[in-house]
Amino acid sequence: MKQQEMLAEMVLSGRDLFVRYLAGFDDSTHTRIAPGCPNHVAWCLGHCALVMYRFAEKLDGMPLPASDFVVADLGDPQRFGTESVAFGSAPKLDASAFPTFARCQQIFSDATVRLARWVSGATTEQLERNTVFFPRFEAPAWRVVPRVVFHSGHHCGQVADLRRALGMKSIFA
Repeated sequence: MKQQEMLAEMVLSGRDLFVRYLAGFDDSTHTRIAPGCPNHVAWCLGHCALVMYRFAEKLDGMPLPASDFVVADLGDPQRFGTESVAFGSAPKLDASAFPTFARCQQIFSDATVRLARWVSGATTEQLERNTVFFPRFEAPAWRVVPRVVFHSGHHCGQVADLRRALGMKSIFA
């Protein structure tokens, strides 16, 4: 298996594993936060999608999709507000400030597909090229892909904790 294929599969597999933890959430629960839990599901999905899209933007030169994000403090039933899911933001509890649960999932999936598509079609030179991805962090793309997948996994762990705190059934039951 080529490096490109392996990295792309890592991105898509990370998405599929995250999605398993969304079972049981819906439009009435996707913006709920339980005591001791820092984020809700909508915030986690939007935040992870934003990070993947920003990474993809550095690689493919395409802008953040206006169909999925609005550069604002609040989103709407179709789009995330970039500032409401940015690093350091506090999740808002008003469901109307976030996309519907189905849209949250679609935006997250679309972000993973865009990143996986670029990675799978990248040349070895593109994967090796150093790029500034975050302030004070420069690395070749092949090194950042696992970091982005780990980042989504971290927030998936928050969703797993939220599931327990809300009394939801195990995904393994």
